[in-house]
Parts: sequence; C-alpha cells; structure tokens
Amino acid sequence: MIRMTTETTRQSYPLTPAQEWFGESFSNLHPLLQQIHIHGGTLQGEIDIKLGKGLAGFLGRRLAKKLGVPITHDRSGYKVSISHAPGKLIWAREFITPDGKVEKLVTVFVPHGQYPHAYWQESTGLMHFRLTVDILEGGGWSWRVLAAHLHGIPLPVKLFPQSQAYKCIEDGRYRFYVGFVMPGLGLLLSYSGLLELAPVMVSASPADNLPP
Repeated sequence: MIRMTTETTRQSYPLTPAQEWFGESFSNLHPLLQQIHIHGGTLQGEIDIKLGKGLAGFLGRRLAKKLGVPITHDRSGYKVSISHAPGKLIWAREFITPDGKVEKLVTVFVPHGQYPHAYWQESTGLMHFRLTVDILEGGGWSWRVLAAHLHGIPLPVKLFPQSQAYKCIEDGRYRFYVGFVMPGLGLLLSYSGLLELAPVMVSASPADNLPP
C-alpha cells in the first residue's frame, strides 16, 4: 500500500479552488491534506457503517438510501476521488459491498469568497447547502453547515439532522468520519474509516500527467 508523503514541491501551475478559497490559511492544513487538494487523487479502504435504533434507525435507513450508503453490511469497501475543475471541488465516492455491488455518490462544491468569511455551496437536486470549514488542531478539516435553501427559499438548519464531517491525518493515512444526529433521537447514520492513497497509474506520455 502507498502512503501519502509529506514531501513538498514548488507549485508551477495555477492554484486549485481549495487553495484560492483558503488563501494563506491553506498552509494550516496538514501537509498531506494540502497535497490531496493540490494534486487530487483517490483514497481507498474499508469503512464502518452504523445505524441508529428504533425511529432513528428508520430515518437513518432513508438517509442512507438517498446517499447511496449500503446498509446490508456493517462494513464496506470505499473509494473517494478528489479532483478540481475550474471553480469547483469534486468528490466522487464509491461504496463497494462484500458482494461486489457498487453505489456511487458525486458531490460538487463551489467556493464563494475567501476563508474564514466565506463558504462552499453544495448542491443536491433542488437542495442547496452553504458550508464552511473549521481547521482542527493538527491541520484537520471539519465541515460546518451554515444555511440550507430549497428552490432558493431559506430553510431553518434545525429542520435537518445535525451533521458532523471531518478528515484528518492519522499515522500517515487519511481518517474521515461522516455522521448525522437528530436532536432527541440520537445517531441516525454514520460511516467512517482510515484510507490509503491509491497508486497512481503512470502514463507513457509525460504530457498526460500535466494538470488540466
């Protein structure tokens, strides 16, 4: 398995949307998180999936179906490819069950402004969420929901399950957690794991490796 390295190199191509959004604060992220948000890449590994009990579990199963999270097993294979397009940060996730079934979820984040007085817009169908980032001790990245809109109409964030989503570096690997909690009910759904950076296929043509 290949682990991310903390080696840094001088950047000779345009800044990515993540670098532009964070500005000087980008350097406060762990060096390995900086690398994946400069060069992109695919992280993979096994994840744990947990559901709540009773009504919380019922709501968690509905949420899991919407997100494409498999709930037939408490563990799943997982891949997330992180890439950039002009003005966009793209996460393409794959959940791979033990029987080989693959569920895909692609999330596009559009940056607005510059950290810390700024946000990312995440769009899912007619729903739009505004998210900011808290930089954790040790250089981790934690999402925080600021606002939600449906058809352009603001909705109280309290109407939605409270989410916790973060990523950090643990022993050279990528630790992440995504969880949803409903006040009064507790945990609805969570998935988390410790991921490795996937090997990069080397192209025969050096030009193929240039950033877009």
